[in-house]
Amino acid sequence: MKKGLLIAFYGFTHLSCLLNAQSGLSGELKTEYIPYSSYIRPEDSMKTDSKSDFKRMDISFSIPLSMKKISEGKIKSWSLLVNGSYAQLSHKNYETHLFPDQMLNAQVGLQHIRPLGGKWSMMVTASAGVYTDLENVNFDDVLGQGGLLFIKNFTPNLALGVGPVLTTAFGVPMIMPWIYFDWKTGNKIKFNINFPEGMEAGYQFSDKFAIKAVVGLNGMTVERNKGGKSTLLGYQQITAGIRPELQISKNVSLRLTGGTALLRSFSENDRKIKSIFKSKKMEDPRFASTFYMAVSLRWNLP
Repeated sequence: MKKGLLIAFYGFTHLSCLLNAQSGLSGELKTEYIPYSSYIRPEDSMKTDSKSDFKRMDISFSIPLSMKKISEGKIKSWSLLVNGSYAQLSHKNYETHLFPDQMLNAQVGLQHIRPLGGKWSMMVTASAGVYTDLENVNFDDVLGQGGLLFIKNFTPNLALGVGPVLTTAFGVPMIMPWIYFDWKTGNKIKFNINFPEGMEAGYQFSDKFAIKAVVGLNGMTVERNKGGKSTLLGYQQITAGIRPELQISKNVSLRLTGGTALLRSFSENDRKIKSIFKSKKMEDPRFASTFYMAVSLRWNLP
């Protein structure tokens, strides 16, 4: 997938992966930390003395607005989805200012889930938000997105969804394809792939405790002015690690992750459709692998 498409999708990911209707308020508070690692110059892929770190706090809510049980135990629901991510980056030994010092992604959306018959269901999501480096916040920082997914639940543990996504990330409304895949196994040994979030494999020792090996895909998008033109700067990261999970109560769980940031990079594109298909002459700027840690608190209130 072209980096231009990835940049557009980062603003949509948080609102598109909550496919399970909840009867009560659910949410997550998560903090991440990646220490300083060396900047790898794109011109010659050389590791330099310049370094950057990454600190982020993310909070998301799913607030049910209505829920109706229909035939065969299936549910039709409307939910309000809210997400906010704030990141700080510190930089050392750069000759010029290459990357933002902070990034903010904040969005609000509506989600509607309804069965279509048989094993099929449908999810519709629409959102609008601010994606900014907080240097010059204006209307260019506002992006709107929406998606329609048709999901087939082959078994209780296997679901596949496809559909179109509408985004204004490139200045004009544009439709792009979207794929959702969710597969999980048994009660004790668990394996789960959830595109575009990542995958995990682990063992459930008891109702209160589990340990998982996890791979996460994540990113942020900010609009910024460069030479008088509006551009999109995308931050991408791939992490891998071990995550103990503790069920504090029936409705609250704590997750601690320690591992490696396998990939951290930035990619910048003009807000033009042709940027999606344009091949770049050199690699995107990136950083050397380093330690990664995260702490998250999840809840699902009745």
